[in-house]
Amino acid sequence: MRYSVTIGGQTIDVEVDGSRVTVDGVGLEAQLAAVSGTPLYHLLLGGASWTVTAQPLEGAGRWALGVVGERVEVAVVDERAQQVQRLTAAPSPAPGHATLRAPMPGLVVRVAVAAGQHVEAGAGLVVVEAMKMENELRAARPGVVQTVHVGVGDAVEKGALLVTLASPEP
Repeated sequence: MRYSVTIGGQTIDVEVDGSRVTVDGVGLEAQLAAVSGTPLYHLLLGGASWTVTAQPLEGAGRWALGVVGERVEVAVVDERAQQVQRLTAAPSPAPGHATLRAPMPGLVVRVAVAAGQHVEAGAGLVVVEAMKMENELRAARPGVVQTVHVGVGDAVEKGALLVTLASPEP
């Protein structure tokens, strides 16, 4: 089965075939076993041993993983769900404004853009620290920064306005 795994704005292709896992084209042997009575899993991946916690989050395929004392949120979509999404996806939004909102409560630790700046799709806009993890939030499409709503050191709630982008076309 093929999966797309998104971690912090980066999407990785993963294919699982029994105990063989291919991660972005690199094949590895893998074994995953639950540690009875705990939220822990023991993962052997390419000869390395990891203890991982896995907590489901709101929304299909969303997980919070704990590895080596770090917490990271991931989204996993299998190939069948991707095909359904492609077939049922809403059309792309019309050109205009797009507002980046905080996906979780946290602390703004870096603002990488300023009003009037042109950005490409995927460009880093703001870094929000949540649970000691830095999450770089990126532009979903190209545009011109119209408004930066936050500054370094600001505490933000989930859904707070961070950056508004205007269409790059005049």
